[in-house]
Amino acid sequence: MTIKVSIIGATGYTGSELVRILYRHPEVELVALTTRSYIGMPMSEVYPHLFKYSHLTCEEADLAKIFDVSDVVFVALPHGHAMPVAHEAARSGKKLIDLGADFRFTDFQVYESWYKVEHKAKDLLPQAVYGLPEVNREKIKEAWLVANPGCYPTSAILALAPLLKQKLIDTGSIVVDSKSGVSGAGRGLSLGSHYCEVNENFKAYNVAAHRHTPEIEQILSRIVGEQITVTFTPHLLPVTRGILSTVYARLSSGAGAEQLRQLYREYYKDEFFVRVLPDGTLPQTKWVAGTNHCDIGLTVDARTGRVIVITAIDNVVKGASGQAVQNMNIICNLPEDTALAGPGLYP
Repeated sequence: MTIKVSIIGATGYTGSELVRILYRHPEVELVALTTRSYIGMPMSEVYPHLFKYSHLTCEEADLAKIFDVSDVVFVALPHGHAMPVAHEAARSGKKLIDLGADFRFTDFQVYESWYKVEHKAKDLLPQAVYGLPEVNREKIKEAWLVANPGCYPTSAILALAPLLKQKLIDTGSIVVDSKSGVSGAGRGLSLGSHYCEVNENFKAYNVAAHRHTPEIEQILSRIVGEQITVTFTPHLLPVTRGILSTVYARLSSGAGAEQLRQLYREYYKDEFFVRVLPDGTLPQTKWVAGTNHCDIGLTVDARTGRVIVITAIDNVVKGASGQAVQNMNIICNLPEDTALAGPGLYP
């Protein structure tokens, strides 16, 4: 049976990426694309790369109408805007995948503290499932409301999950150092993402204050069963796509690099989208561009007793839209790699 899908907020980068991926999904029919900025325009005029692939016209969001014609709805809006959509999904009995932050936190006070927005759907938080398939697949299968993870948290959590599960690191020593392409800032105009500001430049931002910090800490704490606090510093790269995260932690055992690589291979052996790289090979963003893969490489600094884990993802795919489709496949009982398998573009 064909799955009828709508995208609310289709004209941002994550929305357009959803359209690109879902076009090639054999079980999906796109039935509605909503926008605030391009009402009445064909999607292929907003994004000409979709010419001959998208035949829908962007429309204003009429929630009752959208849920009436849809089986699954993606919300690709900034934080604070998915709450009324989730209430409509609950009333209609349909599936909702939110690419924003509104349902990622079990404690609404954490959300309000970091995002400075009142949470107006607290009643739905117990029903929301954090949508990182590699650590939460069984719960995702039964979910109607999926909170798609943030891009930085995806790269950090996948880097650390095997070590924490086996209690191999000092949990008070974790440092996550991440670099992202400019597409992570979205399509809206802002001084920080202007070409002249970004080109031939490299900078840290939101140091010790980035909103993805509590998300990383919440999921890592859940994995290990104790409260985890991390030092997280994001940086902006003068590239379009990609996140490279370098994660440091002090080893609590004498494990060597090959022993840890074997641990990662075993932990992710059934995860098609996680590629544990061989000895001597460390991830690069170019290798995952356009894919739903997370590449992982690691080494051990014997001099300092630290493990160094490096991950690379495409922030728009595995960090957003690709992972959202992966979640849709899970909740719809489809093969997880449907419309997502395949290597990326190189060079």
